[in-house]
Amino acid sequence: MARATSVKTSGRHAASVPPSRSTITASISPVAPAPTADCLPSLAEAGAPYQSAASYARHLRPLLPPGAFRTDPNRLLLVLINLAILGLGWAMADQLDRWPGFWPLAFLPFALVMGNSVIVLLFATHDLLHGSSLRGRGWRQAVGLLGLTLLWMPPTLWHAVHNREHHSHTNSLRDPDRSYLEAQPATWGKRIQHLFTPSDTVRPLWLVVGLASAWGVHNLRTIASVLLFNDGASNFTPASFRVSPKERFVIGVELLAIVGLHAGLIVWLDGQPLKLLLGYFIPIWIGYAGAIGYIYTNHLLGPLTEINDPLANSLSLRLPKILDLLHLNFSYHTEHHIFPGLNSSYYPQVRHLLQQHYPERYQLLDGAEAWRLLLSTPRHYRDSRTLTTWNGDRQMATPLPGAARAAAGA
Repeated sequence: MARATSVKTSGRHAASVPPSRSTITASISPVAPAPTADCLPSLAEAGAPYQSAASYARHLRPLLPPGAFRTDPNRLLLVLINLAILGLGWAMADQLDRWPGFWPLAFLPFALVMGNSVIVLLFATHDLLHGSSLRGRGWRQAVGLLGLTLLWMPPTLWHAVHNREHHSHTNSLRDPDRSYLEAQPATWGKRIQHLFTPSDTVRPLWLVVGLASAWGVHNLRTIASVLLFNDGASNFTPASFRVSPKERFVIGVELLAIVGLHAGLIVWLDGQPLKLLLGYFIPIWIGYAGAIGYIYTNHLLGPLTEINDPLANSLSLRLPKILDLLHLNFSYHTEHHIFPGLNSSYYPQVRHLLQQHYPERYQLLDGAEAWRLLLSTPRHYRDSRTLTTWNGDRQMATPLPGAARAAAGA
């Protein structure tokens, strides 16, 4: 058996600042513009042996047990348990003004536990909103609102940006979660992402700030694009998209509910700086940092692909078992993109099948190695297979799959 491959100026309208043809290399075609960014050429896949996610799923699904595709009610239980942990933490934080001297610092370990609960809420709700945990759209939306409130993400928007756009157009020109192109204008969204995202030019302080806040910036950017404009032409996101009028209304209502719940928490903690810092901000910052630490590794090292091939544009991580247990196997990201609705407890079986059937294509890296690559490569796409710096003074090929094969010793 062959060894598995391992590595692993603001403006509103994109069309108003067309990129120079000289910045687009031969791997980008000058025809067939992407529907969500008319000024950007689509990617030519000539000679690229890409396969669709659906083709992998058709091949592997018969090899998995039927139970892998059944509803898992434990995800709903996890949402409720972690909401209870957070509620206990806020109740404790409300008493911090009665703790003498430096005793409030003893709350920090529980703030770490609360931060982990924020991560688990995101990943459990992520599974839930893919339909693997709770049948019935109304129930999923209600529980999704509770699970995503601390993440400032309306569940209807999550369904649109994550399930519909990201999973359908993963790491293509139409993916709102991809890195920016060098040719895109220097909007506020692009500038902030450049400042925060791990790369070979990021400053350590901004990297730390970004770990705690990049998730919030992503949500602000996405919410603004659909609530303020919703015309598919906003260029402060990597790729713009539209939602229906009904979805837009529901997103607005859900956002108001989220604002109300956060305001209620602030009132519960009496607006006191110490209570808010230890019981509200630090747990949220820890949760955002943990979540984005995974998310940064998912696709940023791979090529842009017009064919949605998870074995080309996605990366899975090899992490300590305790993290996989705590975080619902979120490190199995390629597996998730092939089977989004699968019970994540079965992702190790999918990994085994991928290593058996696609040993030269499957991309798997230790978490530390993935982060080493993130911090040693630029973060803007010059073309589908070339990364470049903000100033365009250096460029290199995307590390995957080349670095994957090198790490495997192939």
